[in-house]
Amino acid sequence: MIQRFLVLLIGLLCAVSIARAEPELLPVEQAFRMSAQVIDGSTVEVRFDIADGYYLYRDKFAFVAEQAALGRTDIPRGKMKKDEIFGDVEVHRGTLPIRLALAGGADAPITLRVSSQGCADAGICYPPTEQTVTLDPLRPGVRVWPAGLQADGGASLLDRLRGKGDMPVQSAQADAARTLPGQQAATESEDASIAGIIRSGSLWLIVVTFFGLGLLLSFTPCVLPMVPILSGIIVGHGAHISRAHSLALSLAYVLGMAVTYTLAGVAAGLSGTLLATALQNAWVLGGFALLFVLLALSMFGVYELQLPTALQSRLSDSANHRRGSLAGLAAMGALSALIVGPCVAAPLAGALLYIAQTGDAVLGGLALFSMALGMGAPLIAVGVASRSLLPHTGPWMEGVKRLFGVLLLATAIWIAQPVLPALIGMLAWAALLIASSIYLHALDPLPPHAGGWHRLWKGVGVIALLAGASILIGAAAGSRDPLQPLSILRSGAVTDAKPAFEPIGSVAELDARLATADRPVMLDFYADWCVSCKEMERFTFADPAVAAQLRRFVLLKADVTANAPEHQALLRRFGLYGPPGILFFVGGQEVAAARTVGSQPADTFLATLARVAAVSGTR
Repeated sequence: MIQRFLVLLIGLLCAVSIARAEPELLPVEQAFRMSAQVIDGSTVEVRFDIADGYYLYRDKFAFVAEQAALGRTDIPRGKMKKDEIFGDVEVHRGTLPIRLALAGGADAPITLRVSSQGCADAGICYPPTEQTVTLDPLRPGVRVWPAGLQADGGASLLDRLRGKGDMPVQSAQADAARTLPGQQAATESEDASIAGIIRSGSLWLIVVTFFGLGLLLSFTPCVLPMVPILSGIIVGHGAHISRAHSLALSLAYVLGMAVTYTLAGVAAGLSGTLLATALQNAWVLGGFALLFVLLALSMFGVYELQLPTALQSRLSDSANHRRGSLAGLAAMGALSALIVGPCVAAPLAGALLYIAQTGDAVLGGLALFSMALGMGAPLIAVGVASRSLLPHTGPWMEGVKRLFGVLLLATAIWIAQPVLPALIGMLAWAALLIASSIYLHALDPLPPHAGGWHRLWKGVGVIALLAGASILIGAAAGSRDPLQPLSILRSGAVTDAKPAFEPIGSVAELDARLATADRPVMLDFYADWCVSCKEMERFTFADPAVAAQLRRFVLLKADVTANAPEHQALLRRFGLYGPPGILFFVGGQEVAAARTVGSQPADTFLATLARVAAVSGTR
């Protein structure tokens, strides 16, 4: 099964390379997407977002304004190119901002006609093109696109997903380099920069970069719960399993995870909705947690998890049995990818942004597949290493199986906790720790001549017993934090460093609050099932230095746990697919460079807050 999958994957990559050798030409409006905005009463910025593989001639620009007189035109320097038609010419690629001075200023709407001409690297040149926009000098910072670009389908897929129709999209994802009044062009957000790596079109760069990013993501709380899942299943096969078989099982699990992650990501990029968020409900999470409880009970010897006798006789051939195991592990990996890791990180957001903007599901899917393989590489190492824990049968083997049974129960609690009442979650952790301590003989006296291992495990059992008792006492006292269960019993007044957020439930509520804000605004997208969100809440926002800086902001929180239609509309408004995501606004406009996707440590987040404070101080 693994060999067939690898052959199929290699064939797919070859097909991708061949397909990319003959790209389809874009319509002129998409190849050279033009927009404009008023910077202040005397300056207009015209910006071209030039698609990869296309360029504009510097000497072919022309600008005509009605109701206003244009002064100096500031066009950045381009790069020289040997052109087959015009000889040595200066051309522009990527993002091109052009500043136009308004002689004498303007206080009435301006109709601006912009002419340009460009070519594709494939050897095709477009005729000179004129595009028209209408600008309102009384609304600086509002970017507009030609009406025809929005109406004829020339707008990016991401714009259409947001359901804006003919209205321009006010979003840092579609306008990552937007210039704030009085500021230089903002640096792209991290996810937009990662999307730029895919736009480079270099297959090896994409594969290596996203594999490395996935490797880093494998050590985050959103991926770590997969370790006991895979290890527990391999350990459940018993001591007879060979190293090669454990490697095959690990590969099947990781490939199942990677394929599902890729397909779900491509679907999210094309539809604008993350499939995993729809699965974060009590029925799905409860069913998945129950599955792990059943697996854990088999580890404790409550019953033997095996096929019925009739099916065993038909699958007596070991090779056939192995294929069944591989298919089961692949299915478990697929489910784990959707249930255990729904949080959005910057690499995932960058790949989804690329797919949404270009519609190139093949190249974006390749990036996602490489990232998923990077996330799964440590899982393969752990799966193979699990075999070394089973050198022979006997008491040692039973102890290892019970250890992984406890880990599977902990994973079940972790999965179900977002949909459980906080008190039930606390009691579940307390029960697991106390029951585990009893298995470790925490309450039993040691024999007089007990060995070092017996004493070590008894010590671990005593620690588990004390931790479980602390959680139980804290829950009875009113605490709902399993990591700090006794904090409620501290004497004296305790000042909570965590900042207070105002709830935002819809686009209309957000617009109304932005219109009345007299300070910079921070909008935090949060969900109860988002582990990275809770990381930010517990460790970053609660940091005293961060909390002190956040007092300078209007703090808003969009709790999208229920994934209601108004929550989905709010996420689409900013090109987000799910939490965590933190956006900053100054004067009602988003500061693109400060957008944060995924968790950040306190020191990094302080630097982000400083950038926003610098922008707001100049307005």
